[in-house]
Amino acid sequence: MWKPNQPGSGPGSQSPEPVRPTTAATPNFESSSARSAAPPPPQNSASTGEQATIGKSLVIKGEVSGSESLYIDGKVEGAISLPGNRLTVGRNGQVAANISAREIVVLGKVRGNVTASDRVDIRSEGSLTGDVTAQRISIEDGAFFKGGIDIRKPGSNEKAAEKASDSKAAAASTAERPTPVQV
Repeated sequence: MWKPNQPGSGPGSQSPEPVRPTTAATPNFESSSARSAAPPPPQNSASTGEQATIGKSLVIKGEVSGSESLYIDGKVEGAISLPGNRLTVGRNGQVAANISAREIVVLGKVRGNVTASDRVDIRSEGSLTGDVTAQRISIEDGAFFKGGIDIRKPGSNEKAAEKASDSKAAAASTAERPTPVQV
């Protein structure tokens, strides 16, 4: 290819027809490379499937909160709050925390109370010890669950919470304890 800035590129030494890209090809090439280099526009992580990950070797003690979905394959102790997002506890995950999220999927071990605005899914290799509050719950064959289940319909969260606190106070005053549901 002809390069005008090299020595010997005078009028007598140039090739008869230098090869140059057409003007139509240049903008297409630049725009496609610029498009691939630019980061995609930010979107809600729940709809795109993007999620943060806590790997096998990580141990977190304290509060975990955020506005994106989370996959835990390590150990977490404390509290987890992911309103409107999905929490997945992987096969190697060990969580000792109260959890609040839109959707919770348990493949590993969870100890603590779980509150989901949509659903809780305990897979066949999963283990959950604690009370569950959700609109829907799924427990596969082979899964371990020990605790109570409170199914709440959409929009009845405040009324159900008041009823639950009233019934717990009444049960405490009569020294009766509610029997947990075991599946």
